[in-house]
Amino acid sequence: MNKARDSLKWVLLDFIHRCNDLRSFKQIHAHLLTSALVANDLVVTKAASFFGKHVTDVHYPCNFLKQFDWSLSSFPCNLLISGYAAGQLPWAAILIYRWAIRNGFVPDVYTVPAVLKSCSKFSGIAEVRQFHSVAVKTGLWCDIYVQNTLVHVYSISGDNVGAGKVFDDILVRDVVSWTGLISGYVKAGLFHDAIALFLRMDVEPNVATFVSILGACGKLCYLNLGKGIHGLALKCPYGVELVVSNAVLDMYMKCESVTDARKMFDEIPEKDIISWTSIIGGLVQCECPKESLDLFCEMQGLGFVPDGIILTSVLSACASLGLLDFGRWVHEYIDSSRIKWDVHIGTALVDMYAKCGCIEMAQHIFNEMPSKNIRSWNAYIGGLAINGHGQEALKQFGELIESGTRPNEVTFLAVFTACSHSGLVDEGRRYFNQMTSPRYNLTPWLEHYGCMVDLLCRAGLVGEAMELIKTMPMPPDVQILGALLSACNTYGNVGFSQEMLKSLENFEYQDSGIYVLLSNLYATNKKWAEVRSVRRLMKEKGISKTPGSSLIRVDGKSHEFLVGDNNSHPQSEDIHVLLNILANQIYLEGHLDTLS
Repeated sequence: MNKARDSLKWVLLDFIHRCNDLRSFKQIHAHLLTSALVANDLVVTKAASFFGKHVTDVHYPCNFLKQFDWSLSSFPCNLLISGYAAGQLPWAAILIYRWAIRNGFVPDVYTVPAVLKSCSKFSGIAEVRQFHSVAVKTGLWCDIYVQNTLVHVYSISGDNVGAGKVFDDILVRDVVSWTGLISGYVKAGLFHDAIALFLRMDVEPNVATFVSILGACGKLCYLNLGKGIHGLALKCPYGVELVVSNAVLDMYMKCESVTDARKMFDEIPEKDIISWTSIIGGLVQCECPKESLDLFCEMQGLGFVPDGIILTSVLSACASLGLLDFGRWVHEYIDSSRIKWDVHIGTALVDMYAKCGCIEMAQHIFNEMPSKNIRSWNAYIGGLAINGHGQEALKQFGELIESGTRPNEVTFLAVFTACSHSGLVDEGRRYFNQMTSPRYNLTPWLEHYGCMVDLLCRAGLVGEAMELIKTMPMPPDVQILGALLSACNTYGNVGFSQEMLKSLENFEYQDSGIYVLLSNLYATNKKWAEVRSVRRLMKEKGISKTPGSSLIRVDGKSHEFLVGDNNSHPQSEDIHVLLNILANQIYLEGHLDTLS
């Protein structure tokens, strides 16, 4: 009889394990009742695991557990609480806990952490403090597991002060204690506090510690500190783990240390999609779009399937390089692979098509987007602006305001670009005043001043542009000086250029265009002594005219050609042979046309 009952128990346990809905479980429950196995500790444990994953109503689980003797084990109740805490109804874990306490359950060092984690799921900071008090009153506070859970839960609930107080009260801290507070500071954006705490650590960091602190270094662009932490990680046995290597790679990319990032990437023996995402997206952010596309093609050749995040970065690279065909291919790939569209992919497509001159396609995608954020509006308004649709850009700005979306600095930059490219001087002045008004209270960047100076200079209002520059809280950049020099070239204000020459001697500009513009202006007015002065200044500063270049992609690889550089390309000899053939063909066809 006992043997048959034992066999039935294992059969029912297997049924519970494979069960995935409450209706089926109730049938199993009936067998448990008739076989007197309903109070078996293994059965209760397995049932508790099922309830946490599949049951939203807490009444049925509570009734099921009523027949269990709590003095035998706290494990089933803790498992049930943990199951609800990890599921979609974390608040149900607290209801289960309160019911169990009323029915004689005595919490242990595993109960309180489980309930605390459920509180963190719905940011129940009041509940966290309540269970903190329970832990202190019941004496469970002294356990390091409970203490560390409190640090972690306070941190992810946004109460870093509370987390710090708990941390300070821990007499003997382990690596989890330190990491809990450090990661909490990083998530809250308190990167300096995280670094200061890391430097105080008196235990060896673990993987989570390194990932958190490297993230802080990346956010603050602390390259030297990041390199030091990288070196420290390499001395630890887990310093070469993929998750740490990816964190180091991401830190280097955020610090715009492309050389270090590429070296780190090449040293990772088995890369995952996160590695590729970090390097490809980072290169785009560091304005190395050509390199990012080369790596994307390499990634595909190795069999990695790109996701939406990588494709968003690739679209940004296509937008930067004006590679419309490649961008269209990405668009088709997204549709054919049925990659779920989100606001980021939609915005990247709008930006790519707009920057490649396909404003109608950009408009179509923008209108079809189910949800838009401020980046989407900025991409579309900016695209209209650079394609000469100034009035339409201003109209879309008005629709943005009507939609309730608050414009930011980038929005106004797109608006000023629209005014500049379309010669809308009065509108530009009005929007510039709006930007700094109490309604938006935005501080203009150097780029905003640059657009306004360009707008005024294009309209011949050089004096007003100069007055605006005098109000700037920062020195002008090469774009602003270039706009002024171009205006001087157009309107013949050579006297102003003398002032410009003096300013160029003081500023460390390395852009050759400024000096070339000034030299040309002097040459136009036959001021040859000044031309020689500018050329001498360029020579003293080691500045040479930047050659023009063109970029094409063949078989998934980018090829760049510089003006005057005839031999650096590895296939230059073949290229010259083909060019000679084409030149001869054109010559012959030209003569044939003449003869006919």
